[in-house]
Amino acid sequence: MKRPISRLYAISALALVLSACSSDDNSTPDIDKEKLLLRAEAIENYADIVQANYVDALTDAQALQTAIDTFVADPTEANFEAAKTAWLASRESYGTTEAFRFANGPIDSGDTEDLEGLLNSWPMDEAYVDYVEGDADAGLINHDNATFEITKENLVVKNGEGDTEENVSVGYHAIEFLLWGQDNTDPSEKLSGQRPYTDYVDGGTAANQDRRRTYLQLTAELLVDDLQEVVDAWSTSYRATFLALSEEEALNNILGSIAELSSSELAVERMAVALKNQDQEDEHSCFSDNTHRDIRLNFEGIKNVYTGSYGTVSGVSLADLIKEADADLASELDILLAAAETAVNGTAIPFDFAIAQGKTSVEGAKVQAAVVALTDFGNKLLEAKQALEID
Repeated sequence: MKRPISRLYAISALALVLSACSSDDNSTPDIDKEKLLLRAEAIENYADIVQANYVDALTDAQALQTAIDTFVADPTEANFEAAKTAWLASRESYGTTEAFRFANGPIDSGDTEDLEGLLNSWPMDEAYVDYVEGDADAGLINHDNATFEITKENLVVKNGEGDTEENVSVGYHAIEFLLWGQDNTDPSEKLSGQRPYTDYVDGGTAANQDRRRTYLQLTAELLVDDLQEVVDAWSTSYRATFLALSEEEALNNILGSIAELSSSELAVERMAVALKNQDQEDEHSCFSDNTHRDIRLNFEGIKNVYTGSYGTVSGVSLADLIKEADADLASELDILLAAAETAVNGTAIPFDFAIAQGKTSVEGAKVQAAVVALTDFGNKLLEAKQALEID
């Protein structure tokens, strides 16, 4: 749905007409009416962005499932590479949806609060799922003489078992590990995991090929199931709930979520921790070496929400509301957002190479600069709550 930015000016003009037709005693209510109209437009535009982005993520997950089904039916090297390509493509649309986290939406709150953990849990103890270097019998696929029954229901129960976050059994990163395997290469080689496709071929390079094929296929099905649940929630029940919130609460959710992603989740959990530890195991997508895309896409999601634009959806934005309330603050935020974008895009590829020598190295310093820039934007954005009269 196209909600052009010019709509902002149309609403303002309408409000001016209403004001001109009112008595002096009614001028304040008319100003409030203009503000409410703009806020309502921004909130509805946000809901349209969320819906469109999750639909894209679902579509790409379905394409991934198809590619995996094709590989499982005919486990050739070409089909294996096609499945990996489909996984990388699926992360492109999902990566920007991270901007909707922390907004009290269906992805991680209420009756569906477990969905995010089923979709995107990390970091992952790969030995929880399959063999690792030095332990050919590790994981649910091989453990206890392969007696664990691999079903969708059982895999869901095993996710996070024992309140251990690293016990990841499903989601994007379980699929990633099943496709790439451990990344045991040196970061200077700039190589991802080197799992051979023959791990899935009868009589191939690893035991329990049939169980590994089943596991891979079912995790792809679960990924689609869980994303379908998120899409359904936004298109039906939750969208109505969200639009029925007070404008103050809705804007607080929108603004707070991207501020937290920028200054905390992305800057600290996904970048600073890995840089401090100089450990590729702390990367978001450590098996495929796709973390640089995760970081860039997470930032893109922040920018999408702030500017009110995603694909063909655009309209009155958070940036527009802040500009109307405090033009100086809006200008500061624009500068900080641009600086963060430059810093994030300036980090080395792949991310394990960027962090390998720590923050005092040339590449590590670039990562640290991105951490600071993201933190600065997120913290400054919180100041907009006062300008927007959000408690």
